[in-house]
Amino acid sequence: MAIYVLSKIAGYANELAELARAFFPGTIVKIAAEDSNEFTDKSLVIKCHYKRTKGHVEIRIEYEGAPKGGGSLSQEHEIDVNLSSIEEKRLVKNYMKLMLYQLLEELTGRSLEWGALTGIRPTKIVHGLMDKGLDKDMIIKTLYDDYRVSGKKATLLLDIAQVQRPYFKDNHPKKISVYVNIPICTTKCLFCSFPSATIDRCAHLIDDYILALDKEMKVLSRLAREQEMEVETVYIGGGTPTSLNVNQLEKVLKAVDKYWGYQEWREYTVEGGRPDTMDKYILRLLKDYNVSRISINPQSMNDRTLRLIGRNHRSDQIANCFHMAREVGFDSINMDAIVGLPGEGVDEALHTMEEIKKLYPDNLTVHTLAIKRASRLKESIDDFETTEVKEAEEMMKIFYDGAASMGMRPYYLYRQKYMLGNMENLGFSFPSKESIYNMQIMEDQQTIWAFGAAAITKVCYPVGGRIERAPNVKDIEQYIDRIDEMIERKTRLIK
Repeated sequence: MAIYVLSKIAGYANELAELARAFFPGTIVKIAAEDSNEFTDKSLVIKCHYKRTKGHVEIRIEYEGAPKGGGSLSQEHEIDVNLSSIEEKRLVKNYMKLMLYQLLEELTGRSLEWGALTGIRPTKIVHGLMDKGLDKDMIIKTLYDDYRVSGKKATLLLDIAQVQRPYFKDNHPKKISVYVNIPICTTKCLFCSFPSATIDRCAHLIDDYILALDKEMKVLSRLAREQEMEVETVYIGGGTPTSLNVNQLEKVLKAVDKYWGYQEWREYTVEGGRPDTMDKYILRLLKDYNVSRISINPQSMNDRTLRLIGRNHRSDQIANCFHMAREVGFDSINMDAIVGLPGEGVDEALHTMEEIKKLYPDNLTVHTLAIKRASRLKESIDDFETTEVKEAEEMMKIFYDGAASMGMRPYYLYRQKYMLGNMENLGFSFPSKESIYNMQIMEDQQTIWAFGAAAITKVCYPVGGRIERAPNVKDIEQYIDRIDEMIERKTRLIK
């Protein structure tokens, strides 16, 4: 069976298709025009219509084909005539998604823990409701009434929002975070869809890349001083920044210190990621430049899986690297794990969690595998054994219970398209060890000035929740050649 979603309203069809995909995992879901000739008698065709007259909205969803022949669902809603066009569009889209959810729930006999929510940042909704003064019970009720979010997930969102809010109370328009992107890795992981290059293919560009990065930061740091910006956190990510050799990495660290080190930061993170890119020299270098938080990301502690996904290291190297980092003096270390990697099930998840517990990291970020179009996994999905939804849910529970048994609590959450089982990515931490940068960027609470290829500067306007972006080009060579254009684009946005 194939599913086709038809909507004449720009921007609605993608989220409606994502919701249909959640009800029919593994099924092809396409966006199509009404006159398409792709439909067959084995297709489920969903048509979404909307008409507005004088603050009154009529929404109708029709379906035809498998699995139950055909039918329709119509609802009418009143709309505040004082809403902005953006607010009205968001509200109508939510109405439409909720109606489609009800229809698909009836067709399949299934319900989803996340209900009709398809957005990346569901915790933002809870913060908005808290800002309006709603209490816990009313927030849980609203999340169900408006989105059909289960009580379990609603409570999780509330718990996370309560951890986050003390970190947001001192935010103001001139408080920012700085992100520096090093889109380079030693190898390309099977599941990776990020625009990063392997070091063997871009080694000849790295020195010029660092020069361009230096130039971009130099110009914008001058503007930051003029505007009296306060830098709260700095985050060097990728890619794998520690893929650079010691001299190259030190040039990046020196540039960050030169342009942003005129004030004290609350947090300074470098993603180490792979243990085969870090040794005592690298770790001491990071410490010498006052990096306060690093990542050492196993993804799995099963050697067979590490080979399969394209990692050039073993699980024992992860443990050795972790111990070295502790010896050097790092007291804030994050580790990542992924639920649903090819060939993994409950036993592999248990083993990974037990090995992580032995190391006792300060943060644990648990990702659900998302099979993205730009990944090698998507291109060759038929060659791999994929995890069933029920098993993935059991695996997530293993990590959740494991983190709780260590004394950690969930502190940030986000979702992505094409996630296994329509689940989520969840960050755990010991109290006071939360990543401030992760919370600020994930909840769109703070402006982020971002530098490097594929980096996206994001300016947050507190009034109205408006966000404007200035993306840099993704390709490293293009970034080097067009650095002046990138600087101009960012300067126009920030001024």
